[in-house]
Amino acid sequence: MLAADLFSFVTRVRERVPLVHCLTNLVVTNFTANVLLAIGAAPAMVVAREEVGEFAPLANALSVNLGTLDVPQTRAIRAAVDAANGAGRPWVLDPVAVGPLAFRTEFALDLLDSNPAVIRGNASEIISLSGGAASGRGVDSTAATDAALDAAQILALKTQAVVAVTGPTDYVTDGRRVIALSNGSPLMTRVTGVGCALSATVAAFVGTASNRDEFWSAAVAAIAYSTIAGELAARDAALPGSFAVAYLDRLASLDDAAFGKTLMQRDVATS
Repeated sequence: MLAADLFSFVTRVRERVPLVHCLTNLVVTNFTANVLLAIGAAPAMVVAREEVGEFAPLANALSVNLGTLDVPQTRAIRAAVDAANGAGRPWVLDPVAVGPLAFRTEFALDLLDSNPAVIRGNASEIISLSGGAASGRGVDSTAATDAALDAAQILALKTQAVVAVTGPTDYVTDGRRVIALSNGSPLMTRVTGVGCALSATVAAFVGTASNRDEFWSAAVAAIAYSTIAGELAARDAALPGSFAVAYLDRLASLDDAAFGKTLMQRDVATS
């Protein structure tokens, strides 16, 4: 994809300020909100079961993260997803730690029937959701992203969602097309919430899509933008604390010239 086409989604977000309804985990709420503000979106952390059904239709997109899942949150998530679907709002699933943990795995598999626009997870999570052997070590993957490519395509075809497998190399597929993105920095794994905030960023980008056909391009653009910002932030800061600040600054300041110069992508041939 042309860098200019991908960066057009960055411009959309900054111009339209999409409202992103986040049902995320307790560990990353603040960082996720700051990331959304840095990219030009508007975060909303409305979590009460009694309110989410009213709020989800008001937002441009919904981001669902299973990181600190409990029974009350499952009820709120289900209500929010149903309301978003009823209003025609796209939603993104981040299936944190599915596979080894039965409660969240069963809930995530149930959510697959609710028409997510994008599923973004690490390799172990995507393999588990597609029916493969459970793996993972907490929130960390024990599989390489290329090992999850077939599973991602199967999952995309089954759910009609865009599936993004993120790691050292990121793959984004709609079941037919696959693109690999190779930007980023190891420091992105040393700050709590970078991956979770990425799912919210994807939601912001798909929230500006004109139709479902644009969800794949929007997801590619969101991941490219976030990983390029991380790669450039690592040039500014060598340690996790300063990196977190530099990352927010790069998200806010990244322009089309630096984006195009840094972008590393390739189409992936599939059988």
